[in-house]
Amino acid sequence: MKMTGRCWMTALGLMLMTAACAAEDAAQSDKPTEEIALIKRERSPITEFTPTQLEDTVDHLIGAINQSGLKPIQVVVLLKHLSTFFEPIATGANRAMGELEAVGNVLGPSTQMTTDDGAASQNLQNQQVANAIEDGAQGIGISPYDFLNEASINEAAAQGLHVVTFDTDLKDSGRTLYVGAIQKSAGARAAQALLDSRIGELPPPPGTVVVHGDTSTQWYDGSQRTFGVLEALGAAGYTTQVVQAVFINGQEGFDVDQMKTQILNADPPVVGMIGVFNISYRCVMAAEAANRPDIPIVAFDFDSKTVEYMQKKRIKATVVQRQYYEGYLVPYILYGIQHIGLDATKEILRPLMTDENQMPDEHRVNLGVDVVPANKVQDYNDFLDQIGSIQ
Repeated sequence: MKMTGRCWMTALGLMLMTAACAAEDAAQSDKPTEEIALIKRERSPITEFTPTQLEDTVDHLIGAINQSGLKPIQVVVLLKHLSTFFEPIATGANRAMGELEAVGNVLGPSTQMTTDDGAASQNLQNQQVANAIEDGAQGIGISPYDFLNEASINEAAAQGLHVVTFDTDLKDSGRTLYVGAIQKSAGARAAQALLDSRIGELPPPPGTVVVHGDTSTQWYDGSQRTFGVLEALGAAGYTTQVVQAVFINGQEGFDVDQMKTQILNADPPVVGMIGVFNISYRCVMAAEAANRPDIPIVAFDFDSKTVEYMQKKRIKATVVQRQYYEGYLVPYILYGIQHIGLDATKEILRPLMTDENQMPDEHRVNLGVDVVPANKVQDYNDFLDQIGSIQ
């Protein structure tokens, strides 16, 4: 049977199309396969202060992310301020966002807002959260001031955004996870440092330990840290006296005078002091004002004045939160939640998710703390310098 002209032309067209497709496939096979964008991360150097479990966990999270390659994400990280204590957090957050090629900003006032203008600082954070929602952010990291920031966090959660708190937690808000130190166990570590004969030189009980802290339940994290100190010292047989820490500018001398009065009048006599905030160096000022430079003191955080007193051997040790890692981990967690899912992200973080009793915790990522004795100040400074986190 003869093929008609129209059928012949159709067959010829199909053959030409097939040949063209084959040629195109062959040409494409000669092109290099498009590379998947992967995270390239350099681990922190190994020192006695390197948190190896934390570093390993970050590597595992990056490995899971790299299985499908980098994808776009828009996040914002909100700090209380961008100076002093929060500088390492900003450094870590900016580094992580650069590695993730994330769109967004690390935001905060350039100077710390003080307690007497607390309403302005809280309102600023609330507005920043609202702006993030309006701008289409897919995740928010925030170091909240107190419960007055709960409503904005809850609104973000209601809009479908995951919120990760750090440094300060709001456990009753709609936040997804908290990242940072578990404050009660951090306070207990400070007490243990003072009790350690190799560090604190604390004489055996009876004796009073003055605690420069905060027992107000309005500041949950601050009170938890203080209670951790009190419980550990009480269990060891010491009497404790709490002096309220004052953060208002221009009133720095108030709590120094209060501690001086406690030192002069305590019964049994004061044998040690612990400060649980970054203004811990005031304990030294109070001891000197009471003419008791012999009192062993343990501090918190790595303020420059605290370091200066440690170099002079007036502070025996300080307990330092891992601020750099707080900032570094938050964008990675937000990315993980967005692109591999909350459950998968939490499973990778599981080794770090423990409470003050080292029991599993579904909502808090425990970064731990560093205990830095006075004779290790330079070593710790070197470590911070190596990770770009000098405070």
